[in-house]
Amino acid sequence: MPADNAAEIVLDVQDLKTYFFTGRGVVKAVDGVSFQVKKGETLGLVGESGCGKSITCFSIIRLVPQPAGRIVGGRVLLKGEDLLSKTEKEMNRIRGSRITMILQDPMMSLNPLLTIGEQVAEPLRYHQGLRKMELWEKVKEMLRWVRIPSPEIRMREYPHQMSGGMRQRISGAMTLSCQPEILIADEPTTALDVTIQAQFLSLLKEIQEKTRLSMIVVTHDFGIVARLCDRVAVMYAGKIVESAETRELFNRPAHPYTEALLESLPKMEVKVDKLYSIEGQPPELHSLPPGCSFAPRCPKGMEICRTTYPPRQSIAEDHYVSCWLYDPEGDHGR
Repeated sequence: MPADNAAEIVLDVQDLKTYFFTGRGVVKAVDGVSFQVKKGETLGLVGESGCGKSITCFSIIRLVPQPAGRIVGGRVLLKGEDLLSKTEKEMNRIRGSRITMILQDPMMSLNPLLTIGEQVAEPLRYHQGLRKMELWEKVKEMLRWVRIPSPEIRMREYPHQMSGGMRQRISGAMTLSCQPEILIADEPTTALDVTIQAQFLSLLKEIQEKTRLSMIVVTHDFGIVARLCDRVAVMYAGKIVESAETRELFNRPAHPYTEALLESLPKMEVKVDKLYSIEGQPPELHSLPPGCSFAPRCPKGMEICRTTYPPRQSIAEDHYVSCWLYDPEGDHGR
């Protein structure tokens, strides 16, 4: 792991807020999210569907769906440069070169009308100005790097001629071709079967170790978190409720929501008639309850949880939680 100092911080997200202005009200999809990613580190963003993980990532690269969606506050510092203050022209130069993103369905990021070679070549042509023989040699090199067999043949083929695993590797070749400083992977293995998932995750880890690439991995799969991530941030209703190093989070989960997520995982050594599930549903983001958003579902909820949102507390080294159970002021009563 890299040294813990400011010089090693690649991405610093500070109090990020992204709201959607709809006819039903203001949807606070991302509401005060803060985290850092160091060089060579992988941060996992976990939580139920609709908790704000993907919108956080789209906010970082300034691709929030418009006109309803707007980034209304915060800072996103890429090695000290605030991406939220950049013009669209400047962001076009940053996306694909310094910061890139792999989507959960590779067919959504691949053009069915263009060959594989043309698509891998596009960022190299745009960001690095490569042309002719130099460009195509680099394309073949990138395809080999992500273990695409016979790249000279594959680069002339189209996405529909590839398997799901190969399409995801090609998406990886596109995003990594310009040697970015940080890669965002949004549910990168959702469309893959279990065997191909393992191969793709191993490839990502190998590439990261060679290049010291920083990564953000969005997932709901704690198996991926355990295998790939150095630190974890747990999101609920647009906020990060707990963050810690991966081993610390698995061994000592602090927030009741984190405990519930881990409890819902099946355990091979324990035979049960019914798997554990979290009672209730996540709140509607346009009408959040006062206080802690998890309070209506929380088995450890107290009166203050329903009226006041808890401050962020440090409970161990690099382990933070927003929960009244850890308030140093003392007992609030059930």
